[in-house]
Amino acid sequence: MNNNITEQQTPEQNQTTNILVLGATGGVGQIVVAKLIAQNYQIIAIVRDIEKAQKLFGDSANIKIFPGDVREQKSLEESLANQQIDATISCLGTTAFPSTRWWGGNNPKNTDYLGNKNLINLMPTNLKRFILVSSVGVERSDQFPYKILNLFGVLDYKLKAEKILKSSGLPYTIIRPGRLTDGPYTSYDLNTLIKATSGNRQKIIIGQGDKLLGETSRIIVAEACVEALQLDCTINQTFEIINQTGKNEIPDNDKSLFWQTLFTKAQSNNS
Repeated sequence: MNNNITEQQTPEQNQTTNILVLGATGGVGQIVVAKLIAQNYQIIAIVRDIEKAQKLFGDSANIKIFPGDVREQKSLEESLANQQIDATISCLGTTAFPSTRWWGGNNPKNTDYLGNKNLINLMPTNLKRFILVSSVGVERSDQFPYKILNLFGVLDYKLKAEKILKSSGLPYTIIRPGRLTDGPYTSYDLNTLIKATSGNRQKIIIGQGDKLLGETSRIIVAEACVEALQLDCTINQTFEIINQTGKNEIPDNDKSLFWQTLFTKAQSNNS
């Protein structure tokens, strides 16, 4: 853990307000940032492409953007120096198969594994939560269809990152979505990101034990990450999330209660 990052508490000791987001300009990360801004969190985004981040998030007073590369621990350490961080949401990731996104060494080993490893190693010891976006199938990489998805090791590297986080001593929540849908969005309007919906696939299924198979809206993944920040029932827990066609059986007008109900139901079903 890194003691160069300030561990000064906010005035309200139990309030999580300063959120570090990695992968902020990606498909899930941009929606995470939009939802955090909508809830008046203060966000620190470490990005490689400053111009892209500024176009996405405009001049919002709720976000500070710094250049940095998670694949290089020294670069990341310089970016995080003297920053007050209450919680971290890592949306780091790349494509499972070779693509233009792999250029410059942006492959699963360097991004999903080493990037998260560097990040975890630099977290303050009093971090209130580290939320990691991983994937369903990490415990089933020898089974179809994940055996195909894992041809270049993406699931293996995601699982390695999970194990490092679990052994770090940090309070964590791991979110494992299925194949991602909805987005990534190219609109530079934050309101568009905030108001985006998941079409007719709005029913949310949450499980534990890596048993689910299906697709997951990026919007739902982002919402799960943001809501988990304030839910104690998600501390040191791993959840799989998929979407199905239809409506949820419980009302979602109170988002915090809605997600608490879903998370606790998944835990009771797994016990």
